Amino acid sequence: MKEERLPAKSFRDLIVWRKAHEFVLGVYKYTEAMPKKETYGLCIQMRRAAVSIAANIAEGFRKRGRADKVRFMNIAEGSLEESRYYLILGNDLGYGENSRLTSLLEEVSRILDSYSKAILGVSKQY
Repeated sequence: MKEERLPAKSFRDLIVWRKAHEFVLGVYKYTEAMPKKETYGLCIQMRRAAVSIAANIAEGFRKRGRADKVRFMNIAEGSLEESRYYLILGNDLGYGENSRLTSLLEEVSRILDSYSKAILGVSKQY
């Protein structure tokens, strides 16, 4: 029997937002361990991009029209790709292990893609 989900009343009810927020918290912890020289460089860029994912999901939630909602999800997807690059860069610069963040970001990406398609009413074709 399939579990019936209630409609989200707040962006906080969205699984995609919860996962994106978890990613933001992880990025803050990861960047705290970065060298001081990155405080106004990679650290701030990484945080800004991560926050943008969750913030755009939240903002898009309240938009009325499908096109508006999807536009904010597209912005979130752009910030997600930016975050993906910063994780690669942080790893390549030797700023610490970030495979957990990379996995979490992949999960956010999959859920966000599904959420955007659901807003548009696009079904999966197999």
